[in-house]
Amino acid sequence: MASKILYVCQEITPYLPETEESVLCRALTQAMQERGNEIRTFMPRYGCINERRHQLHEVIRLSGMNLIIDDNDHQLIIKVASIPSARVQIYFIDNDDYFSRKAVLTDAEGKWFADNDERSIFFARGVLETVKKLRWTPTVVHCHGWFSSVVPIYLKHAFADDPIFRNVKIVVSLYDDAFPGALDPGFAGKVANEGVETKNLSILATPSYENLCRFVLQYADGVVAGSERVSPEVLEAVRANGTPLLEYSSPSDADFFDNYNRFYEAIQ
Repeated sequence: MASKILYVCQEITPYLPETEESVLCRALTQAMQERGNEIRTFMPRYGCINERRHQLHEVIRLSGMNLIIDDNDHQLIIKVASIPSARVQIYFIDNDDYFSRKAVLTDAEGKWFADNDERSIFFARGVLETVKKLRWTPTVVHCHGWFSSVVPIYLKHAFADDPIFRNVKIVVSLYDDAFPGALDPGFAGKVANEGVETKNLSILATPSYENLCRFVLQYADGVVAGSERVSPEVLEAVRANGTPLLEYSSPSDADFFDNYNRFYEAIQ
């Protein structure tokens, strides 16, 4: 059974350096497309991405919407590029306030940006609003990396009644990508302002990596251990919930991508 899979990725090579996560996202999108699935793939347009080299161009018909984050207007810009060798198209979420800096999540000294919480909120909202504009109805939304973690929250709250997302299944891939400390203390309030009403938001009173994972995992229909070094506490929480879990395996395994395909089919 072919699926319509929306990939929401924190990073993808060749647009960012090779990491476990960026390489997997690049290979997975191609492999699922080659297996007959229909895919759409999104990532942030971080300012360090070379637009000329990778031939990014703005999609005017999708751009121009204003998104309000914490009472401030931010313009949504959509760009697109293709990975020629894979025949995979990538949509980029862009905004001058959040993504013009020549960096990903940390500054030149390695300090995490204070507004990473708002950047992740903008990214999530931008992806879902753009999918609505495309009038494309995914059957599975697969989120990679903590930066995509607001997407499942919105799917089950702010976008829950939208016909495009009403029956979608959510898969969350966990990686070795924990951030130190916590996001901005106002993160839960900013998320709540977007139409998220749940008493469980109290989990995010301290928005640490582990708390964010615990909060988001309650919305997952399936979880993938994308790294051998996923936080044991987070994995234990998944097992305690009884959420279907695709355990870690090496991308070099012969049936690695077929296992993903079967996993998508099993949760639909």
